[in-house]
Amino acid sequence: MDLLSLSASEASRRLHAREFSCREFMQAALDRIGALNPTFNAIVNLAEPANLLAQADACDAELAAGRSRGWLHGLPIAIKDATDAQGFPSTRGCVLLRDHRPARDSVMVHRLRAAGCIVIGKTNIPEFGLGSHTFNSLFGPTRNAWDPAVSAGGSSGGAAVVLARRMLPLADGSDFMGSLRNPAGWNHVFGLRPTQGRVPTGPGPDVWVDQLSTEGPMARTAEDLGRLLATQSGHDPRLPLSLQSELGYTPPEPGDTRALQGLRVGWLGDLRGHLAMEEGVLSACGEALAALGAGGARVDEATLGTDPDALWDCWLTWRRALTGPRVAPLLHLPGARDLIKPEALWEHDQSEGLAWTDFMRASQARTRYYHHMLDVFGQWDVLALPSAQVWPFPVEARWPREIAGRAMDTYHRWMEVTIYATLAGLPAISLPAGFHPVHGWPMGLQLIAAPGADALLLRVAAADEAARPAFMAKVPG
Repeated sequence: MDLLSLSASEASRRLHAREFSCREFMQAALDRIGALNPTFNAIVNLAEPANLLAQADACDAELAAGRSRGWLHGLPIAIKDATDAQGFPSTRGCVLLRDHRPARDSVMVHRLRAAGCIVIGKTNIPEFGLGSHTFNSLFGPTRNAWDPAVSAGGSSGGAAVVLARRMLPLADGSDFMGSLRNPAGWNHVFGLRPTQGRVPTGPGPDVWVDQLSTEGPMARTAEDLGRLLATQSGHDPRLPLSLQSELGYTPPEPGDTRALQGLRVGWLGDLRGHLAMEEGVLSACGEALAALGAGGARVDEATLGTDPDALWDCWLTWRRALTGPRVAPLLHLPGARDLIKPEALWEHDQSEGLAWTDFMRASQARTRYYHHMLDVFGQWDVLALPSAQVWPFPVEARWPREIAGRAMDTYHRWMEVTIYATLAGLPAISLPAGFHPVHGWPMGLQLIAAPGADALLLRVAAADEAARPAFMAKVPG
């Protein structure tokens, strides 16, 4: 039996049944990482194998004594390098932070450890998590699980590749501008950006304003996705905007597709030409939409109903306001401007000239958009978009300079398709959609739901998985 081919949930059940040991599972993971990570570069700062095996032995001893820490007992996981995990550097992919070691776990990592996992290392990200392409000057690029010549996406690129290549059974990520959705789509796994506040992030230096990014789950199965989100979720008093409400999700029975029956899906496509789309992206998503329809969903064309250019301007203001202060503390270090990537410096320099009144106008525009979306979800259960506007591009490129002949005016304009969930704090999931007809690269379908409707997205993902088992089970060659 290939232990790493098991879902996290199935591995947990079998570990607790003592069908194999935590040591055996850890050794299998270390062997797979040793064989594949030199090519794909998904895991960084891996802990010493002897130490990890000793932790696995301790987990075995606890099971032998009839004790379990939780459903993740003894399962290895690598934490995204944007998140603090005690005992590991938090580099954020920046050379200047190569030796930065946090004194404590983040809220999310604390919850994962409390559920029993063994943290083995970190997953690679772009520098500061900026740009949906995982490369940095400290560790280099992470390569796509299906084709090492092209990008894995980002910023949770390392996490997606770890899953797709079966190095580990589960992964966490975070999402600012599609960072859970884009790499999930490009590697044929699930990624879910939760409702804002569902998963408390930090705590960091600000707990009131910095609310565009959120941590969340990645997984190969809908069951794993839901169980991981349930573990990550819940109010924390140190983060006053974290949600008090329960996730309210119970996994459906295997093979249950009832969540698709009568589901109202509004297909936004390319927003009637506003979004530049590479050839084949919309048709790949059309395959996934057809599968939803075959399962009983009602799929119709929809409109966003608001000015996307105004939303982009609002997005730019919020992004530079939140990103600039993350870069600023490092600029006093010797040679910092030569060592920090130009895209991060651009964000910082743009933030320096931002007036408070401009930010408040953008906050009001965001508020109007949120209220508009509440009305939109009176008509639709979910809105559908591609998870990216292009197919994976050469790993040596920094970002796509144009799409379908249309120039991209910023380093992140090619991921504009992801801002519509983020700006309104809405939950959004990337479902495996289809493959490039020539190169075999994956593409994802993004479903956006009303605030708090994370459980609906999980039910739809489980039903879609049940309706397309052979497609969902595809693995890279």
